[in-house]
Amino acid sequence: MNEIEQYDYELPRELIAQDPLATRSDSRLMLVERKTGRIEHMHVRDLPDILNPSDAVVFNNSRVMPARLVGFRKETGGRWQGLFLRADAVSGVWEVLTKTRGKLKPGERITVQDRDARDGMELEVVARTDAGNLLVQPHLPDGFVALQGGSHKELKEAADWLDRYGRIPLPPYIRDGQMVDADIEHYQTVFAKHRGSVAAPTAGLHFTEALLERVRRMGVYLGEVTLHVGIGTFRPIQVDQLDEHQMHREWGSLDESTCNAINNRRQADGRCIAVGTTTVRVLESAAKQGGGLQPWLGETGIFIRPPFEFQAIDGLLTNFHLPRSSLLVLVSAFASRDLAMEAYQKAIEQEYRFYSYGDAMVLV
Repeated sequence: MNEIEQYDYELPRELIAQDPLATRSDSRLMLVERKTGRIEHMHVRDLPDILNPSDAVVFNNSRVMPARLVGFRKETGGRWQGLFLRADAVSGVWEVLTKTRGKLKPGERITVQDRDARDGMELEVVARTDAGNLLVQPHLPDGFVALQGGSHKELKEAADWLDRYGRIPLPPYIRDGQMVDADIEHYQTVFAKHRGSVAAPTAGLHFTEALLERVRRMGVYLGEVTLHVGIGTFRPIQVDQLDEHQMHREWGSLDESTCNAINNRRQADGRCIAVGTTTVRVLESAAKQGGGLQPWLGETGIFIRPPFEFQAIDGLLTNFHLPRSSLLVLVSAFASRDLAMEAYQKAIEQEYRFYSYGDAMVLV
């Protein structure tokens, strides 16, 4: 039996949201009760109605880098596009994902343009990785250092450079990946802090400062973790059986004070509600079998799929995900596959908006 086909569905193209709503919390919210299977239709602004003062709500505070690079090959003038993935802290060499036609040779140079196409800087091709990604040496302004190393001052200089030359890396299902100026704000959560993601933790896009304040005033604990979202989040599972899938790895962290707060809430019969599958990846990576959460820092390659015994969360607020994706499999592990697919079918029938700028569901 082809296992991945159980996580497939047909989505009318018009239900893929191309822009966010004017007010983030006006997005629709499907309430799904795991035990009873009851489904109710609400809005994200109604979230306080389903929270208890004893609950903990946990967000991913990773900030999206303007990682999409656009330019041209200096020798031929041909257009070039790439996605910044990481920088080596020692050599300063960048790893870039690119699908540009034609073979780039070591020594060849790419001119990257700023968003107004008035200024440019050069990347020199060094080699390719085993995965086919491009390794390039940036010819940067004086004082620039790699994103993964150095002091806070040096990191700010690197961020300033990317802000000048990079573009927000929208997924291809939003306007074919073409950003507009409004995306600089829209494709970022209001609590984003630590730069490192190439995709937004999209469940967090629904929250406004006003909604967060309403939840905080209830007595709910608002906690934060960090998981830098990688390009693997967009990739569908391409094998028939889930146990054959090689999960992508992402860097994250969970500090001691947040661990203690969540553990204390759960011990007092409160719930831990994760905002987004990326938050789940951190919390379940940090969970100790039968012993609550412990501080955690590093890379996780956790693949959450049925059957999975959740140790850290009691609820999940998440967007509607791509078919055949590891994110949909995660939701199915938490809700059961049948209930998850029923909820998706109802969302299509009710014309919910799907994917990054779309609506959300909360599973409790």
